[in-house]
Amino acid sequence: MKISISYPPLESKKGTPLLSQNRQFQWFKDPTYIYPVVPAYAATLLKENGFDVFWDDAIAESLTYDKWLLRLKNEKPDIIVFETKTPVVKRHWQIISDIKKIFGQPVNEDKLKNYYNFPVVILMGDHVTAMPEESLINSKVDFIITGGDYDFSLLGLCNTLKKMSSLDDLKNIPPGIYYRKGGEIMNSGKFELDNDLNKLPYIDRNLTNWKLYAYKNGNFKHTPGTYVMAGRDCWYGRCSFCSWTTLYPGKNFRTVDVSKYLDEIGILIEKFKVKEIFDDTGCFPIGNWLNEFCKGMIERGYNKKVTMGCNMRVGALSQQEWSLLKQANFRMILIGLESIVPSTLKRLNKGINVSDIEHTLKMAKFAGLEPQLTTMIGYPWETIDDAAMTINFAKKMFKKGHIDTLQATIVVPYPGTPLFDEARNNGWLLTEDWNRYDMKESVWRSPVTNEDVLKFAQDLYTSALNPFFIFKKIVSIRNIDDIKFIFKAGKKVASHFMDFKKEK
Repeated sequence: MKISISYPPLESKKGTPLLSQNRQFQWFKDPTYIYPVVPAYAATLLKENGFDVFWDDAIAESLTYDKWLLRLKNEKPDIIVFETKTPVVKRHWQIISDIKKIFGQPVNEDKLKNYYNFPVVILMGDHVTAMPEESLINSKVDFIITGGDYDFSLLGLCNTLKKMSSLDDLKNIPPGIYYRKGGEIMNSGKFELDNDLNKLPYIDRNLTNWKLYAYKNGNFKHTPGTYVMAGRDCWYGRCSFCSWTTLYPGKNFRTVDVSKYLDEIGILIEKFKVKEIFDDTGCFPIGNWLNEFCKGMIERGYNKKVTMGCNMRVGALSQQEWSLLKQANFRMILIGLESIVPSTLKRLNKGINVSDIEHTLKMAKFAGLEPQLTTMIGYPWETIDDAAMTINFAKKMFKKGHIDTLQATIVVPYPGTPLFDEARNNGWLLTEDWNRYDMKESVWRSPVTNEDVLKFAQDLYTSALNPFFIFKKIVSIRNIDDIKFIFKAGKKVASHFMDFKKEK
């Protein structure tokens, strides 16, 4: 049985879609490709269990839609799997329809042909986890996998499909899967997040074409770079806006053993010659896990061979722990700010104090790290003055040298999040046309106009453009990689400015 894990082209004048491994969706004029870790685990698990796997990221490969469809038809997969998100789910519904028309009949001789119009199509991701029945009603999709462990769930589903002799065999699929039976929508119960991450194989990077994502990524100063995940997904996991809390509630946070994780780092260094690794766990594990890992990096000498990066929360670490990260050769630390307004942080359930934000940045910078802030603009309760507070704080942090980079986004209330429920209950939503939830506009009522929201996002990206910060970056140059990274960062800022330009 052949299985294609696919990211079909989504051609648009808006730019390149950032779909894989993303908690928030955007169109980028200058694309960044993020290695999709969980789908890569899924592909590896399937291969190790005897399935023929085709890794099919047509977005990262810059294929046209017609060329992608032709290639897919030539590959003849029995099962096609998409990761989807709110702003593109309707596009995926249409693509599924196109696929069913083009193939039109069973590709391979298999018992499944008695029950499905081949190829079988499976959707997974945060949107369909929140609204699984919607896609079954509005498209020809065959199965919906809910929950974040869709590497384990996909393997269980495919094992069942491979052996099934009747639709009754679907009772053996893992929990959290939706499907049709006799015109009725069925499901196998609530998804569970009790899988042991230590039972996962090391990702087959060659199978999953890792080099597609190794160079065109703004987070990497040193290339080739790649992504890993020590945990799923965030040990806090309660922020009301985060779409991945739909997949991974914080109470279910799990990690791999430190020794296994270190072994994976070693493989990436020795076998793949990786120069920089970013851990995309929602928040990097802390406490004893972090201390053991950092000391392991130093003892094995990996800190002299590879640069690391990760996500971290305000107030999570002491100065000693920040310094330990630096000794382990961490560089970029991505820290979620979202807003500097105390009432907004409380409504978002961020669990941080405004007074701790600058202190955290100062500690990270004092340790020699390069903090990057993530910020959001366009809350339905924030005024122009509130938005200006966050912009001015970002400018101050750049001027003081407490941060090195910044990521600005427009707040999007994704289905499945508490923020979406709050918006719907309060009548804030201007639309539930999912195509418009792509960060090109504000989709809810706000004291701030849509034009102002776009301008504020641009202001956040240009907040670094002050002589003090630029001077500090220039005097910090030590080698050619520093020069290349500064030019790349400047190019990214210019492109992000265009990303938030009002569409005509």
